[in-house]
Amino acid sequence: MLKATLRSFLAHKGRLALSALAVILSVAFVAGSLIFSDTVTRTFDRLFASTAADVTVQPKQDLRSARLSGTVQTLPAALRDRVAKVDGVAAARAEVSVQNAFVVDRHNKSVGPTTGAPTIVTAWHVTHHSPVRITSGHAPHGPGEALLDADTADRKHVRTGDPLTVQAQPGTFRVRVVGIATFTTTNPGAALVYLDPAVAGRELLGSSAKATSVTADAAAGVSDAELERRIGAALGTRTYDVKTAAEQAKSAAATLGTFLDVIKYVMLGFAGVALLVGVFLIVNTFSMLIAQRTRELGLLRALGADRRQVRRSVLTEALLLGLVGSTLGLAAGTGLAYGLIRLMSAFGMNLKAAEMVIGWGTPVAAYVVGLGVTFVAAYLPSRRAAAVSPMAALADAEVAGVGRPLTVRAIAGAVVAAAGAAALAGCAAATRTAQAASLLGAGVALTLIGTVVAGPLLVRPVIQVLGGAFPALFGPVGRMSQRNALRNPRRTGATAAALMVGLALVSGMSVASASMSASFDRQIDRTLGADFVVQNANFMPFTRQIADRVTATPGAGLVVRQRLTPVAVRLPDGRRVRTTAAGYGPGLDDVAHLTYARGGSAAALADGHLALDADWARDHGVRLGSVLPVEFPGGGRAELTVGALTDQESAEGFGTQGGIFFGLATLEKYVPDGQDSALYVNAAPGTGAADLRPRLERALTAFPQVQVRDQADYKELVHDQIAVLLYLVYALLGLAIVIAVLGVVNTLALSVVERTREIGLLRAIGLARRQLRRMIRLESVVIAVFGAVLGLALGLVWGLCMQQVLALRGLTALAIPWGTIVVVMIGSAVVGVVAALLPALRASRMNVLAAIAHE
Repeated sequence: MLKATLRSFLAHKGRLALSALAVILSVAFVAGSLIFSDTVTRTFDRLFASTAADVTVQPKQDLRSARLSGTVQTLPAALRDRVAKVDGVAAARAEVSVQNAFVVDRHNKSVGPTTGAPTIVTAWHVTHHSPVRITSGHAPHGPGEALLDADTADRKHVRTGDPLTVQAQPGTFRVRVVGIATFTTTNPGAALVYLDPAVAGRELLGSSAKATSVTADAAAGVSDAELERRIGAALGTRTYDVKTAAEQAKSAAATLGTFLDVIKYVMLGFAGVALLVGVFLIVNTFSMLIAQRTRELGLLRALGADRRQVRRSVLTEALLLGLVGSTLGLAAGTGLAYGLIRLMSAFGMNLKAAEMVIGWGTPVAAYVVGLGVTFVAAYLPSRRAAAVSPMAALADAEVAGVGRPLTVRAIAGAVVAAAGAAALAGCAAATRTAQAASLLGAGVALTLIGTVVAGPLLVRPVIQVLGGAFPALFGPVGRMSQRNALRNPRRTGATAAALMVGLALVSGMSVASASMSASFDRQIDRTLGADFVVQNANFMPFTRQIADRVTATPGAGLVVRQRLTPVAVRLPDGRRVRTTAAGYGPGLDDVAHLTYARGGSAAALADGHLALDADWARDHGVRLGSVLPVEFPGGGRAELTVGALTDQESAEGFGTQGGIFFGLATLEKYVPDGQDSALYVNAAPGTGAADLRPRLERALTAFPQVQVRDQADYKELVHDQIAVLLYLVYALLGLAIVIAVLGVVNTLALSVVERTREIGLLRAIGLARRQLRRMIRLESVVIAVFGAVLGLALGLVWGLCMQQVLALRGLTALAIPWGTIVVVMIGSAVVGVVAALLPALRASRMNVLAAIAHE
């Protein structure tokens, strides 16, 4: 049996090659994501471990705020002297390092990275932990001198002697590059600017008496943990966070992990789609191969092979396929990881491909995925193979379409689909987001399974409609193509299911993204009343100087500043909620259209007051006049009175839970050193918006990080943000279509082999080569369009339910992208034509007499 299995596998290796591609793609994405993430993690672990000081003292803060509000938590620089006196401290330093500064060159072009990595301006200290060393020039001395890292200097064409302008929170200052520092470890992609320690505090924090941390080196014989304990006892851990090098490295790695998780989950999403679609392909392939080998399997049974041996033989073939696919997929995954590493290097994260990490878990995962998917996919066909009777060896070839009734599938599919429909109905009726999202996930999974199981039952009615015009348009050839698609509903359903999965995904996400865009457009139209919004290109805060420039621009009228901050609010129901709040300057009603359920802007912006979303307030027992304890970054605490309740259609859940806002004066009292996140600008009386815009852009020439946007620009910006998600979905669709095309090609190719004698007879009675090719193309098109119809119908239902979940977060508009749906339908027909090219060509080249004599 083993010899027979190996010979059978080698005899059908060409037919199995397309199925192997599905396994290869699945394994490649799994292995590639693991290798890439392991490589980045190992590289950064080494970086963090080698650069972290033995012990670091930082301000204790519960609300991380630098990236959002522009604030920097500080501690007294004099704390360094207290740390230096602790027994076991060999050296102590007051560190100054900020990420809220913006650096431009002499041409007003940013020298910072464009990939989201920070620009870090810090004090220059020479220690054995330094991640860089000076390779050109000298260290900075006094004001006006700076070091720049070599990677940034090369990327931005900055040389020693070039001027740079640093826009920091206290103000703007100019420096001259006096040296270049090269990384001794991996460059994390950030831009680093080093200043003289004597001036860094004054320039970056507004005072030389401030520092962002204090670092200490342990004396010989003193462990990091012991030194941490001693420093903590001397300073008190209620006020400061004291961490060892290992704890600092772990904290930094956790922050990096969020970034890595995004890449890993995206790639695993591709792997999941490839696996799901690949299962259909493999099931179909093995089902057809077993159907074609009915006489062969019957002969094996007649010679004495029992059911278990036949089943084991088919599963062995599947495992061989999985073994080959996993091995090639692992190699492809290594290449994919190498490509990702090179891509990240192009973006400024200089990873070394020579240090690629392939942990033991990667090949294990690769072979578990590859072997597992082929084993699962081949299990049902193997059971059918084991059921072949020895008498089948005496029968003619299998008559297509003959098989067990579809009654069991009908019942099972109907039950699962009904359960999925009930879950989706519950999602549409739910009033809480978490409940709705859970029901949506269950409904999507169950309706997908139900449709796949019941798919063969839908073949006859749907294809009779889709191919109804074929006989009239193409005559007997059209009628035969339609009947060929109908002759084996199981096969047609499984082939179309591969395409259905991808199209259901893309249509559902297209409805959701179109609805999000429409909702944001509606919100912008309803709420934005300003002529222009001045905002950072990446939504990060900017210095007060920009507001001063805008206010001084000729023709600028009312300018309302917006500042964001993280807060923690203690609610009457006992919950402590972390969220994002906004502070606004006077004149809010003139730049925004706000609707209030109770109160108004005057009360909301009054000193010591705040405003909340009315629905959110009701859910948590908050009323007009309630006093809420609010915590701010840096330890500031206040008890603010609810002065107004808003009745806005807002996108709650996108960082603005509760819709909290208050007056800028209130915010500045508790977070005095924050930065503005947006400016809302109206043209002065007598000045048109078209005249004001170029003046604002000229006034802000020195600040390339900010942009002047009107309402249309703002909408386009939101659409671009949503489009990123949609592009990912389209990429998933592309992968699914590639595998689905392989499935259609495989099905048609095996179908041509199965119908060799039939094709020979058709050719013998006068069917031309061109007519034969057309018949196979039409069969392929109707199968592809059948899959598209099911996928689009399923996806539209999913999309409508997704929109209901979004509506619970304030995104209430529903939009259906009919253009995308039409393009998908047309594209499906094209996919059918492309998939049929090779099988049709092969069929048309058959020798007629050899085909008739084929058994």
